[in-house]
Amino acid sequence: MRRKYRIKKNKDFQKVFKKGKSIANRQFVLYIYSEREEKEFRVGLSVSKKIGNAVTRNKVKRLIRQVFLEEKDKLVHGKEFIIIARKPAAQMNYHEVKSSLNHLFRKAKIFQSS
Repeated sequence: MRRKYRIKKNKDFQKVFKKGKSIANRQFVLYIYSEREEKEFRVGLSVSKKIGNAVTRNKVKRLIRQVFLEEKDKLVHGKEFIIIARKPAAQMNYHEVKSSLNHLFRKAKIFQSS
């Protein structure tokens, strides 16, 4: 994922946690914050050590990034997202991750109306 699409700094994470709204399912928690001056959306990932070892955590992050890459044209711009992975995400394959995240996107109404 390109740098302009990423949230890396702690203060940016904290801003989204404090001011944003959250929506969750069994596998993921999605925090959304509307950032008016942003033209694109930005994504931050949080996959804790409870999920598994480094290999497992990196796999989960790669799958989440790939879903955002494929869905980026459908998502509304000017928002910041933070995805927190829960334990069941460690056993999921790509299609299950995509299905679960799309469920959250629909629930949060962040797909652009075409």
